[in-house]
Amino acid sequence: MESHDSIDCVEGGIEGDRYQSGTGYYSPYDVCEVTFVAREAVEAIRDEYGIDLTDGRHRRNVVLSGVGTDELHDLLGATFRVGDAVFRGTRPRPPCAHVEEVADEEGVTRALKNRRGGICADVSEPGSVSVGDELGVVEEDARSEGRKIADRLRGALGGG
Repeated sequence: MESHDSIDCVEGGIEGDRYQSGTGYYSPYDVCEVTFVAREAVEAIRDEYGIDLTDGRHRRNVVLSGVGTDELHDLLGATFRVGDAVFRGTRPRPPCAHVEEVADEEGVTRALKNRRGGICADVSEPGSVSVGDELGVVEEDARSEGRKIADRLRGALGGG
């Protein structure tokens, strides 16, 4: 893994990424266009397990700060923006044995469990993402949006 100040998100993932080009370890069987992990999860792993993954050995594309593990998982099914790019959260990204092998440190897979492995997202609108860009929710997941619509309808119809 290599740190960048800015990345370009394009159809299918991150420009130049191994999965966007179809050369990733799990291509074409288990592909996440873009993977996100919470910095807070990486810090918790360091504190609880003594494993420092701040060098990118967690193998996720984008590290978000100020977003806890639960808040990150709330983005599943939601449309969200980071920088100029828009994403749709698709599924959790659990750890696998391969990540531990590549990290070359015992316990990485176990440490990334319990929602600390991050999430997968598809690129909905291409754009660039830079260090320091803020996360913004464009549209909550469909279930939450549906509840809001139902609540508005109940209110408009005088129901409770």
